[in-house]
Amino acid sequence: MENRKPADIDASEITDKRVYLNRRLFMRGAALAATTAATGLLYRKLNPQPVETTKREELAGFAKPTSDGFRANEKLTPLADITNYNNFYEFSTDKGAVASESKGFVTKPWTVSVEGLVNKPRSFDLNKLLSFPLEERVYRLRCVEGWSMVIPWIGFPLAKLLEEVEPTEQAKYVAFQTLYDPKRMPNQRTGVLDWPYVEGLRLDEAMHPLTILATGLYGEVLPPQDGAPIRLVVPWKYGFKSIKSIVKIQLVAEEPPTTWNIQASNEYGFYSNVNPEVSHPRWSQATERRIGEFRMRETLMFNGYSEQVAHLYQGMDLEQYF
Repeated sequence: MENRKPADIDASEITDKRVYLNRRLFMRGAALAATTAATGLLYRKLNPQPVETTKREELAGFAKPTSDGFRANEKLTPLADITNYNNFYEFSTDKGAVASESKGFVTKPWTVSVEGLVNKPRSFDLNKLLSFPLEERVYRLRCVEGWSMVIPWIGFPLAKLLEEVEPTEQAKYVAFQTLYDPKRMPNQRTGVLDWPYVEGLRLDEAMHPLTILATGLYGEVLPPQDGAPIRLVVPWKYGFKSIKSIVKIQLVAEEPPTTWNIQASNEYGFYSNVNPEVSHPRWSQATERRIGEFRMRETLMFNGYSEQVAHLYQGMDLEQYF
């Protein structure tokens, strides 16, 4: 190879920055194809949906707001924090240990069964789930312990999946279940919770356009510690409602049991909407701390999504239905 000084190189010989970046993306996509083709990640990476996606430069700063609430106008939480500070009791009760304990978690093959009060019950494999039009949604995530994050999720509306199975008129609620496999999720060998983890939503909450099934974040496939390969994200509710590693969805007529409500019904209600006016029995919910910040900030009603979801609870006593 010929070595020349920079001053001897003609401008026409210098690779355009955009071409260089596109080559890097192509090479990266090729590498991903070799390891994740079965999950459909390559489809998402090389065939983006016709929606506004967040560029890497934007991911380091602020997301652009939209009136529909799909993009929170706040600084994003760094990927390192999102993937190293996690609530996922199936692996560990230590938030800082979940990433290491879930390393190597096998998510292939994976199916999600959708059944119950539906006209067309069926099971969806991961390839089918990833064939739904994927979008980027920048949502706040507020946890009941008082910490919060702003995360650029990749996913699709839960409503799209439910429309495939055609809920019957009797269906009023949607129940969710996490994988139960102590070999792959070793902390399920303990009695810290009543396994498997279960959650639920009212049907109109599940069909709301803000409610998504996430398959990735920060433009990458969803890491195990964040709920791989598919999880629920309901941004106006406390984080434990956004159940991870889902294997079963069931449409039912009555309010389904939920894990934390079973564990402590006086502390964790079925609805679990973010509400600064309703305190947890052991601490206030009026303030929160964004991961990566030291200052406390005021908690927003419905986690800042009042404009989009407050009408769902019109006439309800939110202290009774907490």
